[in-house]
Amino acid sequence: VQLLESGGGTVQAEGSLNLSCRASGVTDNYYCMAWFRQVPGQEREEVANIRSDGSPRYLDSVKGRFTVSQGDTKNTLYLQMNSLKPEDTAMYYCAFQVEYGGNCYKSRHAYSAWGQGTQVTVSE
Repeated sequence: VQLLESGGGTVQAEGSLNLSCRASGVTDNYYCMAWFRQVPGQEREEVANIRSDGSPRYLDSVKGRFTVSQGDTKNTLYLQMNSLKPEDTAMYYCAFQVEYGGNCYKSRHAYSAWGQGTQVTVSE
């Protein structure tokens, strides 16, 4: 599986950005996709996840501001980010995980494919 992100950039606080991730080479019917973010010197954290049944999961600090969704073919993942804050500044990564038994694990170690990342910078 290969993942390619786009849509990052620089925006002022309270602004919006929409990230996209296109997956290729997917052969599994049941899989999860997620957005992670990482700031230098900190752990990579899951921001939002969407399961094969379409159910989302969000990091508490982004609930109500970010929305994760998939395209019609499910091979494209989006992250609509509204009311952005300076603390949202990070490199954002798209990730892929095969879903076994309906489980979609939060740990970054459970994800088998990653994109190259797209930088999001939110200024004061």
